[in-house]
Amino acid sequence: MARRNDRRSRRRRKMIQRRLVIVGMFLVILLVAVGGAFLLINIVTKVTEDEPVEEKVEAVKTEEEAIHEEPEEEIVVTEEDATDPQITVTVETGQALEVSDLVSSNVAGENTSITYGIDVSKFQGTIDWAQVAGSGIDFAMVRVGYRDSTTGEIKADSNAKYNMQEAEKNGIKVGAYFFSTAVTTDEAVEEADWVANYISKYSITYPVGYNCEGFENSSSRQYGLSVDQRSNIAMAFLKEIGAKGYTPMFYASRNELSADAKWKTSTIEKSYKIWMAWYNQDTSNIANGPAYDGQCAMWQYTNQGSVPGIKQKVDVDVAYFGYDATASAQDTSGREEASADVEALMKFDEVNETVTAKSQTNLRNIPSQGADSMVMLTLTNGQIATRTGVSSSGWSRVVYDGVTYYAVSSYLTTDLSAPAQTTQPAAQEQPAADQSTSTDTGFRTKFTDVNEVVTPKEVINLRSKPSVTDTDSVVVATVYAGTTFTRTGINNEYGWSRVEYNGQVLYCVSSYLKAAE
Repeated sequence: MARRNDRRSRRRRKMIQRRLVIVGMFLVILLVAVGGAFLLINIVTKVTEDEPVEEKVEAVKTEEEAIHEEPEEEIVVTEEDATDPQITVTVETGQALEVSDLVSSNVAGENTSITYGIDVSKFQGTIDWAQVAGSGIDFAMVRVGYRDSTTGEIKADSNAKYNMQEAEKNGIKVGAYFFSTAVTTDEAVEEADWVANYISKYSITYPVGYNCEGFENSSSRQYGLSVDQRSNIAMAFLKEIGAKGYTPMFYASRNELSADAKWKTSTIEKSYKIWMAWYNQDTSNIANGPAYDGQCAMWQYTNQGSVPGIKQKVDVDVAYFGYDATASAQDTSGREEASADVEALMKFDEVNETVTAKSQTNLRNIPSQGADSMVMLTLTNGQIATRTGVSSSGWSRVVYDGVTYYAVSSYLTTDLSAPAQTTQPAAQEQPAADQSTSTDTGFRTKFTDVNEVVTPKEVINLRSKPSVTDTDSVVVATVYAGTTFTRTGINNEYGWSRVEYNGQVLYCVSSYLKAAE
């Protein structure tokens, strides 16, 4: 009996121990659960405290913001605002963001560096962009097109794609501008849409400018428009180009901008960058900006710049901003390789006629005898080519064996049965020089004295000597139609004129000149 009771006691003790273990485990689990819950509450509380709490508290507005309390047609975001993290916060009750109202919509990272550039068009001819890059130029504003001042048709600048392509290849950041003659806001929007599509395959880092000039000429489509009308048209373009993802910029001269003389400058500059032209001959204050009370993001300070790789004079600009990177093209699909428009500085009248050489003539790759001109073939009498264009500057565009070349018009004839001439015409390509003596100049070309005001038919090189073959004959200046100077001598035998330009005695091809009106 005692042994049985002892076994019962041991079983009872073991049962109690098991129960105590179970109770202990339960208490441990309970403590862990309570502790975890407490920790979770703390974490949630901390997260909640770190998150912004939406409160019914009216935000404090600065004096500048208070100005816009009345109906807000536009919300302008400045460059400084672009780095404010509040811009990225989604507010449920906020209005939709109009990207066209952003001063800068470029994602390349705008900074406050001073950068130097040029603005170019087809009137600079074929540019050697590798040389331009070597000169230290940071950016190029490329004219991409214009609206015809008579027909109102939008036309591309014939060298725009080549200029954007080659500047980009050589590490020069690219901006663009359009020369507008829009007479309605609808036309301005049409121009902006055309520009955005035209430049979409190129890396446009710098702004896209709206350029409008000559509106006070009676022949202009915009003649008679008021300041308000012109300004609203300009802002329609700028707003639309901003909506397309580019940085808008407005171009005008200092006189037009000052005191809202020709534009609503005080309104435009609140939302858009200003690109100001002012040729004051003083370059000492370039780094500090022009002496001007209004906003000026870019200053075109001369139109007489000399830049390696550009034969013509060029506009030079300083921008009071730069970019940390190069923007990507909006359209990354493939694009065709663009070629330079070698006829950009000449006007060819279209013809369609069969020609041959009077004796023989060189067929060149471009209508020029410059260092970049190459003789590709020699056309001889009896060999037939198709002439497709004739320039008043003395060149013909011809097609031979399916390839386009350029030849001197005076060396060609439409008389296919004419026998070969035994001597060439007096003028070889451009007039040969140095054939007769003039005691006053030391040149062999003799000039008859005249005194008359002349201007180029299109564009002309003024040389130090009456020759294109003499290595000492250098181009001193290139002058465009409309610029007048005095012709003091003429040689009718070899086709040269002696002229005075900017106090210098220079020489040029007579056939490129006409009497000034």
